[in-house]
Amino acid sequence: MTWLFNKPSAFASELIEGFVAANADKVRQVPGGVVRSTRSQPGSVAIVIGGGSGHYPAFSGLVGQGLAHGAAMGNLFASPSAQQIYNVARAADNGGGVLLAFGNYAGDVLHFGQACERLKAEGIPCELLAVTDDIYSAALDEREKRRGVAGDLAIFKVAAAAAEAGYSLAEVTRLARYANYRTRSLGVAFSGCTLPGASQPLFEVAHGTMALGMGIHGEPGISECAIPAADALAELFVSSLLKECPDEITSRRGQRVAVILNGLGSVKYEELFVVYRRVAQLLADEGLQVVEPEVGEFVTSFNMAGASLTLMWLDDELDTFWRAPANAPAFRKGSVIPAEPLSAVDMVLPQQDDVPAASKASQQAARCVLSIVTAIAEVIEENCEELGRIDAVAGDGDHGIGMARGSLGALEKAQEMQQRNAGAGTLLCRAADAWADKAGGTSGALWGVALTAIGTALGDQQTPDARRVALGVQQAKEGIMHFGKAKPGDKTLVDVLVPFSDCLTRRVNAGDSLADAWVAAAKQATQSAQDTAQLLPKMGRARPLAEKSLGTPDAGAVSLALIVNRVLTQLQSSAAQQQPQEMNS
Repeated sequence: MTWLFNKPSAFASELIEGFVAANADKVRQVPGGVVRSTRSQPGSVAIVIGGGSGHYPAFSGLVGQGLAHGAAMGNLFASPSAQQIYNVARAADNGGGVLLAFGNYAGDVLHFGQACERLKAEGIPCELLAVTDDIYSAALDEREKRRGVAGDLAIFKVAAAAAEAGYSLAEVTRLARYANYRTRSLGVAFSGCTLPGASQPLFEVAHGTMALGMGIHGEPGISECAIPAADALAELFVSSLLKECPDEITSRRGQRVAVILNGLGSVKYEELFVVYRRVAQLLADEGLQVVEPEVGEFVTSFNMAGASLTLMWLDDELDTFWRAPANAPAFRKGSVIPAEPLSAVDMVLPQQDDVPAASKASQQAARCVLSIVTAIAEVIEENCEELGRIDAVAGDGDHGIGMARGSLGALEKAQEMQQRNAGAGTLLCRAADAWADKAGGTSGALWGVALTAIGTALGDQQTPDARRVALGVQQAKEGIMHFGKAKPGDKTLVDVLVPFSDCLTRRVNAGDSLADAWVAAAKQATQSAQDTAQLLPKMGRARPLAEKSLGTPDAGAVSLALIVNRVLTQLQSSAAQQQPQEMNS
């Protein structure tokens, strides 16, 4: 279990505060994460990394000279929001562009992608790198679908050293992608982890067994077996990784490799050294030359008991940057010349929070939108535990918690916007930003996209009507399919959103009122959510063990169906209140 915490909901923010207090000579806190507290070379590329909290030293512990310039930090096991990433990148930017580097998880891909687009729109050159080193999360011919695990460290290290050496953004990106191509990892777990305030582990591994290929968020491994002796585990690690030697390496004899033996949270350093003893022997037997190996904790999974082995196949360029000095809170190599601390003036960040002017009609409509956001938060709170249970069948079980964080964050922002006389469009768009920011993860990104699309369609000048709402829902559907890359049949919320949107548009175009059209569309959404039980997931964390989810509906599809039905109740209530007013007028 987790022993030391105050309020579970405050754990992530409090750990950042304490981390910065303990490492103020290297990092400073900004909205969304941390950046270096020392000067970087003007005009150089900034490496901004990030992901959910709960993986320390990743990601904040890897910010410092010779390593990352900033780290965006989400809630526990949840990706940071696009807003958080944008804030960190703006604070870290040195004038030479930004490389955003992260593990290849759906929520991270969405949020980092959105932040990248926003940075580019503001004239800041930006590139993306999704790390894909986990060999058991997808086949070699689908390498782009693999997860990012402890290989993050090797790739971040090389990219950051290249940036320190004055490489351009294009050159840093090229080298980072090459390092990713040459990096392979494999992990195992012996027990699950328990997040602060939870009474049960997030996932479990049967006593005396080992989950082979388990992900760092509890994504199921490909198989389970009895826990082997340390030497046998080392042999499994090495033999599995050597099978994926890059094609261009024709002889292993004399080939250089960077090696990382990583503990996932509860395995002691002494145990890791016992395993590494045999790893070193096996690599030597293959004629491989190990370059400055690392043994310890680098990418953890809170208090999971487990370990992983990473190999990065080096050439001269990768070798140079792997060996380059670095000085971050949780990673030191060689000796760096201390950089000058930033001044107080350098640390000031610009603030923007203007509320656009809105018509009286739109301000009045904003009250109705606020009531809908309130209803959404209520239905998610009522079903939070069940949504988590559904998600845990083949995923990591955090869907309900993430949706609750997001909807409550959206409600808080919507209430603020209503008090500031915002129009309906601005209220919903700001609520969308807050949802994505508080929820993180895939669902946070997708709901941020959806509500922004609807809010943009509503605008701040006109009274929302059925056609405008239907258009907003249609644009939400298109936005989610564009950013999330899902399509009908993939077992995601798209399997509900597409038929819901199509039905709503069809009925509105036929002349139905918004409430009447929503009745038919909500009925379609409910049936579509139930139908996802017979689908196999083709995206996200549930994909590697798709068969486990057969017979259980998709959590995202269920939550969307719950929401559209609760919105229907709110629309019918609003319509009933308007009828007496129309009769009196």
